[in-house]
Amino acid sequence: MNWGTFILGAAAGAAGAVLVQQGLAKTTYVSAEKALKEVKEAFKTEGSIDGSWIKMKPEPLTKTGLDKMVYKGGVSRTIGQEREQFEFVADSKTGAIMDVYRTY
Repeated sequence: MNWGTFILGAAAGAAGAVLVQQGLAKTTYVSAEKALKEVKEAFKTEGSIDGSWIKMKPEPLTKTGLDKMVYKGGVSRTIGQEREQFEFVADSKTGAIMDVYRTY
């Protein structure tokens, strides 16, 4: 067995593993369920929630020069006799709420 060939092969394998790990780290997303849970917890501080939904697949969003992959979804609730519906945008990498707006 030639030690030079062995060391060269081991180095190539290690370098490949590092590149694969870096590639996976760039495309790792929070689950849609976790993002929806974050939104629901924020809304529950103001009252109960009647329903909620989220698109399971992240989609691209360009806003003020930033390109992000985001989850989009919605929440509905009843305050008094009035039903309110909101849509939200959550960062797919962190689950953080980026935008919430009321739909009419």
